[in-house]
Order: sequence, then structure tokens, then C-alpha cells
Amino acid sequence: MTSIPNAQRWFKTSLGQYLIEHEYGYYDQVVINIFGYNAAQIGLPQFNFLRLNRMPLHLSVGLENPSSVLAAADFLPIQSNSMDLVILPHVLEFNANPHQILREVHRILIPEGHIIISGFNPISLWGACHYLRSTRREFPWNGNFIALSRLKDWLKLLDFEMAGGRLCCYTPPFQQEKWRQRLIFMEAAGDRWWPISGGVYFLHAIKHMHGMRIIKPGWKNCLDTKGKMAPVTQKLNKASREKRLHSNLGQLDEL
Repeated sequence: MTSIPNAQRWFKTSLGQYLIEHEYGYYDQVVINIFGYNAAQIGLPQFNFLRLNRMPLHLSVGLENPSSVLAAADFLPIQSNSMDLVILPHVLEFNANPHQILREVHRILIPEGHIIISGFNPISLWGACHYLRSTRREFPWNGNFIALSRLKDWLKLLDFEMAGGRLCCYTPPFQQEKWRQRLIFMEAAGDRWWPISGGVYFLHAIKHMHGMRIIKPGWKNCLDTKGKMAPVTQKLNKASREKRLHSNLGQLDEL
């Protein structure tokens, strides 16, 4: 993921702080119950969404400070099958190759490892700003918003199983806090009345590997076969003994 112009400034605005508050609310609730040894946050290094996770090692990956690992999200210098948890806060919609990022995350996750993604919902009032000419070039409306249904399909193709998620930020994305406060009732009623139109979605999935089928030795069949072959072997041995006996008798007659 490349550095996003104006992102730092936008997150300091009232609307940006409103978004980050909801992001912390979800990540804090979920990551605290995921256990293991290694966790990584890819993107937005200025916000520690792993702060309540109790794994001993936390990595922050990105192309800007204060990332602990300076790297692009689509080519991660992390060992395969080494991470127990990877979170992607608003990474996929601001990268030219989101499929490659998901493949990289799949590679570095251990079997049964967790991935948590947050993204802007194109089917929402927030998504509508993406199509307005006046805001199309401004962060975050200049991102390539990915529909939740499409993201689920991508994850299923990589053998991820959905484990949870939610939507939030149902109020219109007004910059002025006073206008958002007047419509705060939309936030409370959103999950009940228009659950698919939240401005931001969270998706939690688990990496599954197809189980290997253990092929056991067919000892019973071998024993059965051996038992069936025994009489034949005995007959051959008997015939061989008789042949040697006749040969010896013939030699005695010649003598």
C-alpha cells in the first residue's frame, strides 16, 4: 500500500475522528479474544488497532512511519505460515491490487489464522460521496470501494471461512459534528432498519486448509491375502519335495 495523500490530515478532522472511534470500538472487542503468538496490522500505523490483543509480538506494516516493518502490502517480507492474526484497516480500497494483498495474507497466516478487514461500503451514504464530482479526488472518497459481497467471494476463493463482522457509521458523512449529532438516531437504528447501508463494514474470517486423508496400511487385507496364499505355497512345496524324492530314487536305481 502506498502512502495516501491527505489521509493524515483527514483523520484529524471531526469526521475522521468519528470513524476512528468506531474502528477502535470494533477492533478492541474482537482482537482481545484471539490468541496466539504473532499479530500484524497492515496499514494506518498511526492507529494501534491491536492495542488490546495479548499476543507477544505485534507488527505494524506499511510504507510510512511509525511502521515497524517498512514494506508494501502486496509483497510482505514475512515468513509463510507464521502469523496468527492479520488486520487490514482500509488497505484494500487504496491499493491497485487487492487480490494480491489477500493472497499474501493467506500465505503468511497459519492454518486457522484470523484476518479482520475494515472497508468503506459503496452501498451507503458514505459510498455515495465516492461518486460525487466535487469530492471524487479527495480522501477517502478517491478510493476504490469494494462491495462486501465481492470481498466475501474473494475470501471464499482463498478458503477463508466467515467468522463474523458488522457495519457501522450509518449517519451521513457530514464534516460538521453538529449535523451528525442531529442525525445520531440513524446510528442507533441502523443495525435494525438498514443493516446493509452502514458507511463502514468489518469482516472477520478464518483461514482453513483442506484436511489430508491419512491412508492406513491395509494390514487386514495383507493378512487375508497371506492366508489365502498359504495352501498354494504348501502345495508347491509338497510338489517340489516329491520331485526331489523321485529324482533321488532314479539316481539310486541307476546305481
